[in-house]
Amino acid sequence: MAEDRVKVGIVGCGAISGIYFENMCKTHKDILDVVACADLMPERAQEKAKQYPGVKVLTVDQMMADPEIEIIVNLTVPKAHAPVSLQAVRAGKSAYAEKPITLTRDEAKELLKTAKANKVLVGNAPDTFLGGGIQACRKLLDDGAIGQPVAATAFMLCHGHESWHPDPEFYYEKGGGPMFDMGPYYLTALVSLLGPVRRVTGANRITFPTRTITSQKKNGKIIQVETPTHVTGLLDFASGAIGTIITTFDVWTHSGLPNIEIYGTEGTMKVPDPNSFGGGIRVWNLKDQNWRDIDPATVVSRSCDNGRGVGVADMARSLRAKRRKHRASGALAFHVLDIMIALHEASDKGKHVNLKSKVERPAPMPGGVD
Repeated sequence: MAEDRVKVGIVGCGAISGIYFENMCKTHKDILDVVACADLMPERAQEKAKQYPGVKVLTVDQMMADPEIEIIVNLTVPKAHAPVSLQAVRAGKSAYAEKPITLTRDEAKELLKTAKANKVLVGNAPDTFLGGGIQACRKLLDDGAIGQPVAATAFMLCHGHESWHPDPEFYYEKGGGPMFDMGPYYLTALVSLLGPVRRVTGANRITFPTRTITSQKKNGKIIQVETPTHVTGLLDFASGAIGTIITTFDVWTHSGLPNIEIYGTEGTMKVPDPNSFGGGIRVWNLKDQNWRDIDPATVVSRSCDNGRGVGVADMARSLRAKRRKHRASGALAFHVLDIMIALHEASDKGKHVNLKSKVERPAPMPGGVD
């Protein structure tokens, strides 16, 4: 018997919403029923409603008051994540937001506490770790492909978004920067692969105090930079592994650093870009003493296509199954937020920061290949 579909309302119809609409209305239509959308710019919501005839345009308040809508998908800018998600859970609706979950620990704690009191769920991007690439790495690690993980490195290096993004200002505001923008992809993947982090230290800087927008819409506008744009961190995982992460908007290019590599007692694994759902995997181990390229499809039967929205679908199934935990959870997103804030605090205070947040390593997605 087919599962009852969960009705969804989307708040925020900007650039990232396109792939959410596409996947939730088509790929995950067996469990999700997108019925409404809202945006501060009504014309953007109206455009989405034209593309998807079953979707109606509402105000945010109207959406929150609609008793049939069970999940609010919050695709607003980062500083609006907390108020919109909190409004949703207070209205008795589960909330799934883009990353980061909120900008402060206190906001995230209030959101999770309110959701628990109202018996609703909180989910959060990124859900890229649920795709074939990271899930295949997860299975390979769990099967002992490189022995016991010892260490990991993660690199996200670019020169920022002002050359291409139509509205890049928020990337340089407090709550922005390379760690809050891209760190969630890398840290969520690392926690999925290696488990939670217990302690961090870091070093940060602002290299360029202003940025000049060169994308067409706002060409020539000067941005005042309010947040660190080069963040280096050391991560002590509860498992004993040690991680190094660099996220930066200050690097013009590099000579080919890996997105993520994991080093084990018996080998090394090169992990695909955690901002994607697929990608090739490379493994070197003591037995072969040679690099092997591994297609994720030979390890797990998970899609490697752009699957944004799979976390919403997984949460919807959890709502229907009641006792099954969803994977891209609020607890996971809070732990990642805690790590990111702690990295900034460690640099400011010149010390290690012990994390208070705890999270279980999320369960693997079904779909192993025999």
